[in-house]
Amino acid sequence: MRLQVKGKNVEVSEAIRSYAEEKLGKLEKQLADPTRVELELAVEKNPSIADKIVAEATIWTKGPTLRAKERSSDMRASIDLLTDKLERQVTRYREKRRRHGHHVAAARNGDEPGAESGVPIPTDEEGGPVIVKTKQFTIHPMSAEEAVLQLELIGHDFFVFRHEGTGEINVVYRRRDGDYGLIEPS
Repeated sequence: MRLQVKGKNVEVSEAIRSYAEEKLGKLEKQLADPTRVELELAVEKNPSIADKIVAEATIWTKGPTLRAKERSSDMRASIDLLTDKLERQVTRYREKRRRHGHHVAAARNGDEPGAESGVPIPTDEEGGPVIVKTKQFTIHPMSAEEAVLQLELIGHDFFVFRHEGTGEINVVYRRRDGDYGLIEPS
């Protein structure tokens, strides 16, 4: 496992780096081959936030991309909470894979574009919307069911994939009622 530990508004000590390697190393036993793990530790500067220590991890594997974020008032506690959350994701992934008997293809998906509800959309001088972030990711052929599994694992509202049967780009998305929708080109 290649672990990359980053600090945002905090210097990551060797002790914390070792602790993170030990904790996240537990996941290596459960996953077939985690190729790369990125851990970002941050300290929020807002004095009104009680839980200022944030730990966020992304794990790229041969199968799903796992992502989790946790916060607390202690660096080690944040890492512990994060590891627990990732372990639950791995367990859920393995159970669904066993139940459906599918091999999930690798896919990388970035943060969903667009503004969250209630947040104003940035505009340029002419009043038009401005793209503030661009993500690129590899699209692999998979079934709609596998795409829904990826969507659940990364925790986003939608997931873009290439349909293994048609070769077309499709999108699965989470509906407000908790079910899923599939967008296919016509």
